[in-house]
Amino acid sequence: MAGLSKSYMRLALKEAAKNFKSLAGGPFGACIVKGSKILAIERNRVLSSDATAHAEINAIRLASQKLKTFDLSGCVIYSTTEPCPMCFSAIHWARINKVIYGTAIADARSIGFNELSIKSAKMKALGKSKVKIIPAFLRKECLALLNAWGTLEKRVVY
Repeated sequence: MAGLSKSYMRLALKEAAKNFKSLAGGPFGACIVKGSKILAIERNRVLSSDATAHAEINAIRLASQKLKTFDLSGCVIYSTTEPCPMCFSAIHWARINKVIYGTAIADARSIGFNELSIKSAKMKALGKSKVKIIPAFLRKECLALLNAWGTLEKRVVY
C-alpha cells in the first residue's frame, strides 16, 4: 500500500509488546506521525492507570502536549488494533486525518476483551467524520501479537 509506513506500525507493535513483561495493559500500541516526524509512540496502560488509558488516547495526549494543541490535523495514527468507539471519537475530535490499523475489534473480542462491536467505519458514517480509515495493515503481525497475548497464563482481559 503506497504511502503507508511499515516502520511506524512496527514501532506501535514493539511498544505494545512491552506489556507482555509489565502487564500494565493489553497488547495494544499506537504511533502518531506528522509528515515524517514521530510525535508519539504509546501503549495501553489500562491496568496501571485507568479505563481511558488506551494506546490511542495516550498517544493523542502525548502528541497534543508536544504540539501544544488539541488539533492534530495533518497527523496519521497507526494502531495495532482497530480503535474502539472511545478512541475513534478522540481521533475524530483531535482532527487526525487518517487511522491505519492492523487487527479488527472482532479479533480483540475473540480472545476475551470486552470490546463494543461498533466498527470504526460505522462510527465514521454515523458521525459524518472525515477521518480516513485503512484497515488490516500488517494484519498478520498485529494478529500474531494479539494471539500471543491470548496464550499468556497471567493475561488480563478487560
